[in-house]
Amino acid sequence: MKYEILPWLILFLPLLSAAVITLFTLRCKTTSSLISIGAIVAGFVMTVVFINANGFHPAVSETMTNWLNFGGPLQIDFGLKLDALSLMMLLIVTGVGGAIHIYSYGYMDEDPSKARFFAFLSLFTFSMLGIVLANNFVMMFIFWELVGVSSYLLIGFWYEKPSAGDAAKKAFITNRLGDFGFLAGILMVWGLLGSLNFGVLKGAMETNPAALGCCATIAGLLVFCGAVGKSAQFPLHVWLPDAMEGPTPVSALIHAATMVAAGVYMLCRTLFLYTPDALHVIAYIGGFTALLAALIAVQQNDIKRIIAYSTLSQLGYMVMAVGLAGPTPAMFHLTTHAFFKALLFLSAGSVILGMHHEQDIWQMGNLRKKMPITFVTFLIGALALSGLWPLSGFFSKDSILGQAYGQHNYLLFIIGVFIAGLTTFYTFRLFFVVFFGQEKSKAASHAHESSLVITLPLIVLAVFSAIGGLIGIEGIYHYNFPIEGEQSAGFIAALFEPFKASPVAALLGLLAFAIGLVAAWALYAKAATDPLPAKLGGMATAMKNKFYFDELYEATFIRAHDGIAAVVNWIDQWILEGCGIGLVRGGTNLSGRMLRHLQTGNLQTYAFLFVLGVSLVLYFVLRK
Repeated sequence: MKYEILPWLILFLPLLSAAVITLFTLRCKTTSSLISIGAIVAGFVMTVVFINANGFHPAVSETMTNWLNFGGPLQIDFGLKLDALSLMMLLIVTGVGGAIHIYSYGYMDEDPSKARFFAFLSLFTFSMLGIVLANNFVMMFIFWELVGVSSYLLIGFWYEKPSAGDAAKKAFITNRLGDFGFLAGILMVWGLLGSLNFGVLKGAMETNPAALGCCATIAGLLVFCGAVGKSAQFPLHVWLPDAMEGPTPVSALIHAATMVAAGVYMLCRTLFLYTPDALHVIAYIGGFTALLAALIAVQQNDIKRIIAYSTLSQLGYMVMAVGLAGPTPAMFHLTTHAFFKALLFLSAGSVILGMHHEQDIWQMGNLRKKMPITFVTFLIGALALSGLWPLSGFFSKDSILGQAYGQHNYLLFIIGVFIAGLTTFYTFRLFFVVFFGQEKSKAASHAHESSLVITLPLIVLAVFSAIGGLIGIEGIYHYNFPIEGEQSAGFIAALFEPFKASPVAALLGLLAFAIGLVAAWALYAKAATDPLPAKLGGMATAMKNKFYFDELYEATFIRAHDGIAAVVNWIDQWILEGCGIGLVRGGTNLSGRMLRHLQTGNLQTYAFLFVLGVSLVLYFVLRK
């Protein structure tokens, strides 16, 4: 394998960047920014060089060194998995992440803590690359938790805002719930199969599919809990929208392009663990999450929260695809989603800057004339997300709908088509209200286009959002997940491949797009206020309030937790402290106080006590 050192450099350069910024350049914003940007851009260049030299299917797919050896069956390596799946993810993390880093240079220009922000970005990048490259469960779980710490730091970056601190804590704690199940699943897999290396585990399952015995489904679902947390699937979906309290580049990097994709990536990496029953559960949780988030997005008014709920919905699509035994469609959509969702978040950030940090879409309007570059790039991202042919989102979304139709799961197929229509509707609701109609505030009338350092990454991401479905991404994932049949070769053939492979899915997907677009235009093209609440009544209120999941959790789990904590505190104070430990402590204290009076410091007293003691000893000895 050529350039074997490069993957190690790609992994550790961001960590070195974070360390250098924290220890030496924290007082210099420009230097710190350039160090962080340089580390991730260098990582992207080295990834391209490595792939160019070795291809997406290197002859040696792992490089490792022994890390921990306990002298028994448990031996843990620090190793890198180098195959089509991890190499494509390297391109996503370093490529899309690099564009976001460059954008952040302009977006955070006036922030006094800009250097700290880039240190956190580099730490997050290192953590995410560790997940991507891990060749065993222990290494993946360590980096999994590092991503959780990094996201906590970035979501709560503006710690002086109470809402940002609360959102960071909510994200961190919610993810720990999923990670508890993930860790339990890892321990169960190791206990039953005796290894934590993905290659060894896959070989064991291929040799003996019943190796996990009666625990197979349970073990798979416990591992899936990690994805439920990281990829914000129901019922742990509540943290992701609140995470928009962080700076907009954080939303683009963590909650669109990389962190939330880690759960889907992990599912595809460990696909061999899941039984048909486990995949069935995974598919329906993904489908329900996609539908729930799409409905909520219809009535949100914060520009970033609308896109956040869109992320939730699209992640549900990906998880549904994995559950339908379609890792290639899931990863294909993950890749194109990284392009157009990062584009939408960064375009939203450009709008927020142009609007002087206003985020309510009903305070905007007619921005297409004042922000032409942002307008065009946002339109490309919106069309790609909505699945218009021949943009990237059409091909990846169609592959998921085709998977559902091909598996004869018509319920999930119908839900998927309905969600496609909803996606177009809420996306263009946002687009028409922000860029068309009348100016709805003074901030809108004084809006302005962003600087080149912000608009240039938008243009690059817009290009890939447009062509991402036609550059062979799906074929690369087939190195890891072979399928029957051959794909069409050539650009023209690739353009029409979806209509040939699954015409029903392709045509219904386009019909859903058309219906959603027409409905959004009719309701919102010239609207000054939202007309939908009057038409939907209580349903609109429920969607606006996120179907009251936060309130439900507050009234049940959180209140139950507080009640149990109060009872435990009472037991600790009045029973253990008062009757148990308290008596021991009090008795010890009293004895100490009494004995303290014997230590007078008077020589005559000590002589008297000495003589008294000797007399007592002689009395008891001579008495016998």
